[in-house]
Amino acid sequence: MVDKRHKVPAFRDFPKGCGSNPSRTAHGDAAKVVPGNHYKRVPAFRDFPPLCGPNASSHLSEGEGETAIDAEEEVEKNVHCDGGKVLDLVQGDSGGNGVEKEKELDVIRTCVTVPKDGNRDKVQMNSYNLRVSSRRVVLALMAESECPWRNAARKKGKKPLKKKKGNDNSENIDEFQVVNKSHGSKVKNPAFDQHDLIDFNGHQDNDSSVTRNKVRETLRLFQAVYRKLVHEEEAKLEGKASSFRSVDLRAAEILMGKGKYLNTNRILGSVPGVEVGDEFQYRVELAMVGLHQRIQSDIDYVMHNGKTLAMSVITLGGYEDELDDSNVLIYTSLVGNNTDKEVEDQKLEQCNRALRNSIDEKNPVRVIRATESMHGKGKKYVYDGQYVVENCWQDDGPHGSPVLRYRLQRIPDQPEPSWKEVKKSENLRDREGLFVHDISNGKELIPIHALNTIDDQNVPSFVYVTRMIYPNWCNPIPRKGCNCVGTCSESEKCPCAAKNGGDIPFNHDGAIVEAKPLIYECGLSCKCPSTCHNRVSQHGVKFQLEVFKTDSRGWGVRSLNSIPSGSFICEYLGELLGEDEAEERVDNDEYLFDIGNNNQKSHALWDELSVVMPDAHSNSSCEVVEDGGFTIDALHYGNVGRFINHSCSPNLYAQSVLYDHDDKRIPHIMLFATENIPPLQELTYDYNYKIDEVFDSHGNIKRKNCYCGSMECTGRMY
Repeated sequence: MVDKRHKVPAFRDFPKGCGSNPSRTAHGDAAKVVPGNHYKRVPAFRDFPPLCGPNASSHLSEGEGETAIDAEEEVEKNVHCDGGKVLDLVQGDSGGNGVEKEKELDVIRTCVTVPKDGNRDKVQMNSYNLRVSSRRVVLALMAESECPWRNAARKKGKKPLKKKKGNDNSENIDEFQVVNKSHGSKVKNPAFDQHDLIDFNGHQDNDSSVTRNKVRETLRLFQAVYRKLVHEEEAKLEGKASSFRSVDLRAAEILMGKGKYLNTNRILGSVPGVEVGDEFQYRVELAMVGLHQRIQSDIDYVMHNGKTLAMSVITLGGYEDELDDSNVLIYTSLVGNNTDKEVEDQKLEQCNRALRNSIDEKNPVRVIRATESMHGKGKKYVYDGQYVVENCWQDDGPHGSPVLRYRLQRIPDQPEPSWKEVKKSENLRDREGLFVHDISNGKELIPIHALNTIDDQNVPSFVYVTRMIYPNWCNPIPRKGCNCVGTCSESEKCPCAAKNGGDIPFNHDGAIVEAKPLIYECGLSCKCPSTCHNRVSQHGVKFQLEVFKTDSRGWGVRSLNSIPSGSFICEYLGELLGEDEAEERVDNDEYLFDIGNNNQKSHALWDELSVVMPDAHSNSSCEVVEDGGFTIDALHYGNVGRFINHSCSPNLYAQSVLYDHDDKRIPHIMLFATENIPPLQELTYDYNYKIDEVFDSHGNIKRKNCYCGSMECTGRMY
């Protein structure tokens, strides 16, 4: 008799005569008994008795299915996760119930693929499905009472696959939860039963631990890791052109390895911590926060109550998606390689079937709009809110192949997407309220708009300046520049780079790599051209900024453009004051900025960056700002920076920069973006006041309430 053996990594509860309990194994040795309900992973060869395992298919009557116990073997040959093989793609439950009869079972994995040669440049992230259709799946050898081929009468019907509690991403099979509404938004999910708000673990769970700030922190960390990796690649290439297409995947691999992914359960409805209007530069960011987990597919789906339902879709201009009005989306989906004139339901691929099923279930579907980025370099992804799929019809697509078109209606009572207001702003005459075209009067390269839709108050009167106003007694001495020809490089040959600890602190696209106590840019006396990568903040405003009247915080600043993380926004300009003169103006302190008081809270992100990338080169020998007691007053003289408000959860931070002199007591205060900022989101930074440590001219403690509205708001500014 020929031994038939199969390698099955899984949890085992072996009946008498099976697995670890046979009288003799194939090698003639006694087997060890697995006691009681204590399970362990036992990857080994198994001897199957008659009617079990691979010996069972010949005894099945026609149409009753076939065994499929090692569907993962083909995947294991080529896919590695974190350097090891993918294991346990399908599993039995802890009660020994290893058989599941389903019309369709999808095993869905998103995996970072690392080549066996260790080449990190070829790293990939892949989503793949293992589909088992209309068959019984033998997940493990099972208890005798549960074995369908050992019982005279087979049990009919479906038995739900039990899920293990916890959040082990390596073994979840389409585990998901249904979340009814997101933080801060009122979204009605029509015709969706409240009983559906139960996940596979049998309890309601909105994952309240995933806060808005946690999502922002995770994305900030990813963007910081990405910029750091790009910086390293640029240094290796020494100015050679490259798209760095794999860097986002490498950054995602680092965060995945550190357990930084959020909302890893598959969610129908809104995603905790994600808000309408959020922008992403890469698809891996969508997966990172649980918004759209299949990064290689435009339709993400999940099994729910035996049906495949759509969770989210990404609309792409290349598929001729049409936005007939602001609340209706006509989504076009190609039907694989099918050339039949009529596409039948049973021929639909999983993605299209999910959208078709969502018409009947009326479940909310998240829509992410993919549009060209500001400079035409790739795409950006904007979360547009939740929709319901209303109907579907077949149409002729390119080259005569059939396509399916779906009409999606936006669910009411959601925040409006910012692109609608941005469209209005393109025609300045259509803007409502008091409008000023340019408060800089032509002094900035890009006009600074002002808009008031709250009341009849005009913009406060002040003198707009584009350079610091130094007192007569202060004459900073210009510093000696570099003699670099072409762009400066990270080497000891460039004295500007040497002052930065041997680094150029910016990427080639102008994004700051990481915060430092003090940064040196190339200046007026440097011989490198104006296009040098070490000249960023001195070039002034590059985004379409707008001063606007807020509901409760006076005037604020926002952008009509999307702002990528790490971008320079503007300088905080005004009059430079000595300590004594600043004390005389403390009774009118709303526009005072104390130099050297901008690094207390802004380095938490960079500290975490060193934790997730401990091997990354980061030279800490850079210079620091010297305490001189100087203050910038923007009350009478200033620029757009004077209108930027405080927030306890800011999206900007203040960076000290020197480029035109070497006096470390009075650096320029430059504001940079800490995250991707969508259009019309208010720009804010932390004023770094301390409670009960701000005094008036008489020595009394001053109090000022904070109205930033952040979930982290302390209620007081000082």
